[in-house]
Amino acid sequence: MMAPRAQAGAYEAKLPDDLHTAKDLCALVPCADVFPAASSFSPRMGQPPYVEAYGTAEAGKKKLLGYVMLSTDITDTPAYSGKPVVTLIGMDVTGHFTGIKVLKHSEPILLLGIPESALLKFNQQYVGKSVTDKIEVGQTRADEGVLGVDAISGATVTVIAQNQVLMTSGAAVARQVGIMAPVVREAAHYAVTGQHYSWEQLVKEGALQKVQVKNEQLGLEHSDTPFIELWFGDLNHPDIGRSLLGDNSWNNLHSQLKPHEHALFVIRTAGKESFKGSGFVRGGIYDRVQVKQGGDSFTFRDLDYLNLYGIAADGAPAYTESAIFVIRSKGFSASYPWKLSFLGNRIDRATGSKSFTSFDTAYWMPASYLEGGRPQIEEAAAPWVRVWKSKALEITLFALLLVAVSVVYAFREKLTRLSTHKNKWPVNAFKYSAWALSIGFVGFGAMAQPSITQVLTWFHALLFQWTWSLFLTDPFIFLFWIFIIVTVFLFGRGLFCGWMCPFGSLSEAMYKLGGLIGLKRFQGHLPRVWHDRLKWVKYGIFFGLLTISVFSMGLAEMLAEVEPFKTTFLVGISHRAWPYGLFVCTLLGLSLFIERPYCKYICPLGASLAMPSTFRWFGLRRKQDCNSCKACAVGCGSLAIDAAGRIDHRECLHCLDCMVLYTDVKACPPLAKERKRRERDGLEITAIGRDGYFIPIHPVSVDTVNTVSTKQGPDPRMPTDPVAPPHKAGARGLRWLWLELRDHLWPWSAEGWASQKALQIAGLSLALAVSLAWLLAAMGRLSSAAIIGWWFGWSVYEVLIRLSGRRYVKDGPWWQANYRYASVMDMLSYVGFKNLLIGAVLFLTLKTLGLLLV
Repeated sequence: MMAPRAQAGAYEAKLPDDLHTAKDLCALVPCADVFPAASSFSPRMGQPPYVEAYGTAEAGKKKLLGYVMLSTDITDTPAYSGKPVVTLIGMDVTGHFTGIKVLKHSEPILLLGIPESALLKFNQQYVGKSVTDKIEVGQTRADEGVLGVDAISGATVTVIAQNQVLMTSGAAVARQVGIMAPVVREAAHYAVTGQHYSWEQLVKEGALQKVQVKNEQLGLEHSDTPFIELWFGDLNHPDIGRSLLGDNSWNNLHSQLKPHEHALFVIRTAGKESFKGSGFVRGGIYDRVQVKQGGDSFTFRDLDYLNLYGIAADGAPAYTESAIFVIRSKGFSASYPWKLSFLGNRIDRATGSKSFTSFDTAYWMPASYLEGGRPQIEEAAAPWVRVWKSKALEITLFALLLVAVSVVYAFREKLTRLSTHKNKWPVNAFKYSAWALSIGFVGFGAMAQPSITQVLTWFHALLFQWTWSLFLTDPFIFLFWIFIIVTVFLFGRGLFCGWMCPFGSLSEAMYKLGGLIGLKRFQGHLPRVWHDRLKWVKYGIFFGLLTISVFSMGLAEMLAEVEPFKTTFLVGISHRAWPYGLFVCTLLGLSLFIERPYCKYICPLGASLAMPSTFRWFGLRRKQDCNSCKACAVGCGSLAIDAAGRIDHRECLHCLDCMVLYTDVKACPPLAKERKRRERDGLEITAIGRDGYFIPIHPVSVDTVNTVSTKQGPDPRMPTDPVAPPHKAGARGLRWLWLELRDHLWPWSAEGWASQKALQIAGLSLALAVSLAWLLAAMGRLSSAAIIGWWFGWSVYEVLIRLSGRRYVKDGPWWQANYRYASVMDMLSYVGFKNLLIGAVLFLTLKTLGLLLV
């Protein structure tokens, strides 16, 4: 059944609904593919479940060759997509892997450039290796007993998660069948006081725990009544057991238990779903509940069940279903933490498909109930911790590089004052070094090229399932994004895009190389009119990818191949189909003649960073004469300076050439003119002040300077004309905070009502509809995709209504009052970023409360 599907590709493959419950696993999946030597397979057995693989019968008896297991029966470790890679695993009787087959994955990165075959080759490395080996992704370290396997370039997180899945699954079955020795835990030594506790006291001290599963968590219609609510706790401890059962019942229970056996109780206090499942069938298994401790799982059969006739503790809740379950394994110890797991099927309301899921609640007996307290537990380091330790030197050097670049750029004014138009080396020495390191060390070495796919993945993770460990598994990308986020809000996108982006640096280096090899006369810019049109293409690509990703992350990942990053750094031109290589070569070829064509016109990552750059705290300096002098604009490689001398920080790549001119007394026309006048008149040549002019020989009041300068045309020190919202004039303290909050949340205004009355009225209706949509989402009656659609529609409307009334945004830090006129792009950036934050907060709140359908 699965073979054709697997051959067609495992990305989001359709799996049988009963895959995790069917007794005959091998009737649904190709077990022979992972255990070719087997001629037949048993039904599912054991816990966690596995299948026995048999050879040709000899003397009428089947020969046991090994075992086959389904990874998601054992662990649901998520990969980079936030979903597990469903894997079929074969293992022989000596614990060596015989085959591994991916049935389904949700990793969009394994679609283009990094094909699924790369994951198959990665898995193939495990065949012949033993589950008892210490296998890690990376180099072999014989002195530590570590056996290394090669990673997949560009899919580090995926393969580290897969390594954990394979080793965890194999070890769990190996311990169960005796290949590996079971984990030995010291038996509990109880501290007994003889005291009887009330239900409330036991709950307060942590001796009782609750499992609650809501209908929405299983894809069902919202209900005020949970799908199921269970309470559970230990019954072996004399004080807890006697408090719950009473002395006689506890003594009777204790007399039935062998020394190594352990009893716990479970009661249902809400919901109609039974936690007993098929346990009432003789010989059957209670398939809804199990206990997990470390890598061990314990399930219960009919002989492990005892009747619970009543709870004696004062204040105990009423219940509608009850059981006492007995763990008969010597591997369990009440001294160590364990979990009660409730198992169920989650229904995807969009497709109707079912998926296996579990809800775990941790239990660890309070320290005061154990002699000497809780034991010390040395947990194995998480995979991401091992990655950081194994690459400590490279990570440290990378972090120092990011810090160094940030510090150097923070002192850019000192560097530009040391430079001149003819000698830019005080700036360029650092900038060119950053380019070289970003290309060699960051791009080709660490392969840490940021990508729009990471923006999309993080956006989805924030809304649906955020897992820190996934992103920490790739330390270079993780640190790089911290750098990007911080510097974008401080300085704009230019520090990353202009100094540290590997592909951007490579493109710029090609342009410089073109000049050196005699192509300078052919180098130039697109005509301004075409530049002003084409620069919007990258924003269209970004919004298109973001919209598509809501409905199909896989399709968005495929379309994200508009980025040449994967071909250039992660996979390599020689390892990809010719169209991808031709695309990269074309972009780099154009870069010989046009400065950074990809960065200016195509890059969706640059567009995503440009939007928050609208609100960077620190900009590049301008002086009043910049609105008439065109020296900086003529030399601006990114064409980010307009006719009025204003810098568009969304387009600026921070080459700092304009900052060099800003204080160059020979190259800056206003300064050169003033210098010549002073030299002719024999006047003192003073230093250049922060305003970009010579410090006056005789003090002049600031008000006088401002009065004179404002008469000379637009002020290029602001990206657009200043605006003073009349309703905020003189506001202070709490009134200012209230008006600030109202400005962000209430887009309507008297000005807008006067000019666009119909639009304002329509907006009120839409606002009510969106509020109702959020309310329905909170009630579990609207899916996440639907609320995203509503919120996107509201954002588009809010842009329109603000443009008709409150057409202003802030420039610089939010707590300042530097208001300016908002262009359409300013408003798109403001509303888009603001509503993304508000939507994320509402999403996370609803998810935390378990109210959102996902």
